[in-house]
Amino acid sequence: MSERNVLHVENITMQFGGVVAVNNLSLDIPEDKIIALIGPNGAGKTTAFNCITGVYQPTNGLVEFMGKPMVCGFPKGKMRKQYKGDNHELYVKQKTLSPTPDEITKLGIARTFQNIRLWKSMTVFENVLIAKHMRARQNVFSATFRGNAKEERRMREETMALLEEQGLEKFKDELATSLPYGLQRRLEIARALATDPKLLLLDEPAAGMNPQETQELADFIHQIRDKYKLTVFLIEHHMDLVMKISDYIYVIDFGSKIAEGVPKDVQSNQRVIDAYLGVSEDE
Repeated sequence: MSERNVLHVENITMQFGGVVAVNNLSLDIPEDKIIALIGPNGAGKTTAFNCITGVYQPTNGLVEFMGKPMVCGFPKGKMRKQYKGDNHELYVKQKTLSPTPDEITKLGIARTFQNIRLWKSMTVFENVLIAKHMRARQNVFSATFRGNAKEERRMREETMALLEEQGLEKFKDELATSLPYGLQRRLEIARALATDPKLLLLDEPAAGMNPQETQELADFIHQIRDKYKLTVFLIEHHMDLVMKISDYIYVIDFGSKIAEGVPKDVQSNQRVIDAYLGVSEDE
């Protein structure tokens, strides 16, 4: 893929003890595109997301964001003997980089989770407002002398505008977890958008949705990509959704990449059919 890359993942391996969950994974996420990561349950998709977003420090490999190193690691301590992946010495001379999830969010990467993680005791409005504080333009001086009232008003207005845009304004005072499942998903995306990301990672956004909700989600993802000039990287099991909205697809199985390409090529790839697409949901 020759476009300018927002995200570059290089030889990422994540090993837990003797278990390799992600194995030497490399991929590129070009600017303004919708890219999908697919594979069977347990293939390592969410683990890969966790390595990118600071939830895990990868055992080995490099992640670059906007052309700059963001995450970097190599096998250390006991793992040097236990390591089962490739390229174990490739990054030993590079600086270890292990930013926390909030630091990565500040850089411009936001995400949702496979299991919805809304703040249960907060309202719909509060869930989005608290994310807005990630970009608050204030300091100790303004906070001490109440000079941040204008800033707080701005954030509240932007939060309300975001809720209106997502059709959630009438629920603003309700507890977030009281919403129907599909609206909770939409709220989680709205909260991610409130951090003003350049790259949005969606982990199974259509999980638990009915066909109509899934169709609406497909339209919604396109809308937010165009409106916010976002790059979107998603994990998804709904193949109709993936094939409809994705510009490019990566496929992993047992933690390793087995295929990549545009949707029509991935659909006809025999390795993908054998590993994933050809498996009946009833099996």
